[in-house]
Amino acid sequence: MLSSIQKDFKKKVFFMKVVMILIFISVLCAGAVKVIAQIANAPENTTMIQSEKEKTGNQDPDVIKFAFLAAAIAVGVGSLGAGIAVGYVGSAAMGTIGEKPELAGRALLFVGLAEGIAIYGLIIAIMVLGKI
Repeated sequence: MLSSIQKDFKKKVFFMKVVMILIFISVLCAGAVKVIAQIANAPENTTMIQSEKEKTGNQDPDVIKFAFLAAAIAVGVGSLGAGIAVGYVGSAAMGTIGEKPELAGRALLFVGLAEGIAIYGLIIAIMVLGKI
């Protein structure tokens, strides 16, 4: 049987997960709406648009729009995953260091590896944006 403290803690953790998911979805939707609105409201016959088309090799604006959206999703999800990983790994590392201080170097190495997930998302975003 779980004690009332454990039940309360599980409720708080569940609530925090729901809040984080809702924040992530709202930020993603707001960014997507902003990108779509900017593309939809852009004038077609300006010299700036024509010079941008010449630079991009007359690519379709929809392709560019979705490339920016894909890069934003890659960085956002990578950072979110890194945050979750660092939370779990960091708490386990601090518990390990509390019991055996001589393992501090190894524990911090694992925290650094968890932070590398965000860098992978950034690299993917740079690769996607390099193609447009």
